[in-house]
Amino acid sequence: MRCKITFTSSSNIILPISYNSIVQGFIYRNLDGDISEWLHDEAIKLEKRSFRFFTFSRLLGSYKLKGKQIEFSSPVRLYIGTIHKAVLQSLIENLLRNPLTKLGKNRCEIQSIEIEKSPENSGKTLVKTLSPITIYSTLKGSDGKKKTYYYSPFEKDWEKMILDNIRRKAKALGWDDKLHLLESAYIRPHKVSKKNLQIVFYKDTVIKAWSGLYEINLPEPFFSLIYDSGLGAKNSQGFGMLKVLEKHKRTLDQIAEDKQVFHQI
Repeated sequence: MRCKITFTSSSNIILPISYNSIVQGFIYRNLDGDISEWLHDEAIKLEKRSFRFFTFSRLLGSYKLKGKQIEFSSPVRLYIGTIHKAVLQSLIENLLRNPLTKLGKNRCEIQSIEIEKSPENSGKTLVKTLSPITIYSTLKGSDGKKKTYYYSPFEKDWEKMILDNIRRKAKALGWDDKLHLLESAYIRPHKVSKKNLQIVFYKDTVIKAWSGLYEINLPEPFFSLIYDSGLGAKNSQGFGMLKVLEKHKRTLDQIAEDKQVFHQI
């Protein structure tokens, strides 16, 4: 399930350029306490990993960059997706009861909340990122210290790592009997260049991620899984949200959102 939240404000909304943790905090803060605690502390586990199965987009709207800050004009849109119906229901109900809210230090009001209709999965699908995709390995350097290596879509192992990530998520959900369906699956860059590299600071962590257009071929239920909860790693930190591009019809709203520039430091 996914929804689109539209915020309004009497003044411009000013945030640091890397605002993922602020939006993530907004989501947790507006959930019922027990749901927020479960999602943050436990979620769904597989061995040492926890999968929260939710993601969110970058903020969409008119903006100006001012130094290390980004200044949005009202209104601003945010997409949120999750496989957990109770999570999205809790968020929507709390925001409808309390439409006056804050994004960082900015006082905002919820103008509208729309439930998004799930797209039809027709095999090969062209998608664009609403938040950039990241995938990585933790390696040991020659000095014995752990280092994080982020893959780019131009590397052969990028697709392999993405598909392995989907398999781990499927196992966490108990879908072992469906893994064979991924044998012919693929995820390929369609229109991606070095300009699509996004450097994002999440708290004290530097994350490399990639925006752009991608061609994916994923059978159900895996297509719905990544559509609702994100593709790649660190989804709950605001990475890997996708939007399906219609083949023959593009609304003005879609064209405007395509021009949204993802913010790079």
